[in-house]
Amino acid sequence: MGELESTRQYMKPLELFERKGLVTVCAPMVRYSKLAFRTLVRKYGCDICFTPMIITDSFLQSIQARHSDFTTSKEDRPLVVQFAASKGEDWARATKIIAPFCDGVDLNCGCPQRWAMAEGYGACLIHKPELVADMIHQTRNTVTDPDFTVSIKIRIHKDYKHTVDFARQMESAGASFISVHGRTQEQRGDPVCLDAIRDIKSALKIPVVANGDIRSMDDAYQIQKITGVNGVMAARGMLENPAMYAGHKTTPLECVKDWVNIALTTGTNFACFHHHLIYMMDKSLSRAERRYFNILGSTSGVLAYLTEKYMMEFFVLFI
Repeated sequence: MGELESTRQYMKPLELFERKGLVTVCAPMVRYSKLAFRTLVRKYGCDICFTPMIITDSFLQSIQARHSDFTTSKEDRPLVVQFAASKGEDWARATKIIAPFCDGVDLNCGCPQRWAMAEGYGACLIHKPELVADMIHQTRNTVTDPDFTVSIKIRIHKDYKHTVDFARQMESAGASFISVHGRTQEQRGDPVCLDAIRDIKSALKIPVVANGDIRSMDDAYQIQKITGVNGVMAARGMLENPAMYAGHKTTPLECVKDWVNIALTTGTNFACFHHHLIYMMDKSLSRAERRYFNILGSTSGVLAYLTEKYMMEFFVLFI
């Protein structure tokens, strides 16, 4: 699963929330929030990274699944591991295994996909406050380190006053912080409800992180100004521009170079390597260039294209 200790000095999540005016977070993204991408965004100002969501059942049942689902390194901190769970004992057991390798765990209470909710995971949990409170309590008692965070990521109810009540219960149960995606489980492209996030933040003493509609630092500061949150979490905005938290409006070429270097030295599979570049270069390519680049089928083809387009010897080294 990775190396146990880090030689790099870093602040743990709660210390970051206490000391920093606005904590920047990379959201848990299936297939994308893996070690290579986390390494990239940390170079560009991301304070805390989440892993992709890990299903507790498979994680507990198979050592092979653990190694497949979770990879880390000495520099991959602070790190929060997100789990999908429907039972407190499962989340607690998974946490006990993973705790030496990370700084906190998170329970996914926001995934709106039907398969997840059918299994008792994700957004359906916001309608089960007693269960989630018990899950937090059990998991909190598994780790003795008071700086180790036990958090949840939620969506909002249609009547977000219920979300405020839900968040209060989770705080009482021992949640370290709460990340709020300001949409209901039915909503997709609708604007996030900043009123809901603001009211949740006002009701709690623990840190609150806002998620949704954050594509730039301007968005981040504006949302903080409106809601008073302690941190912001981005997903698609980070895919399109991994250097967003460093203040870049679009992905700089240096970031593209960094991604190529990190991905190839960490053995990132081609599909992941290519898909990240498709997102990162979307705004810098013409429609015809995007059409051509998106159908490239090999690492050598991608590197040859980048070398020709940008006339950079950097890429030639990897062909």
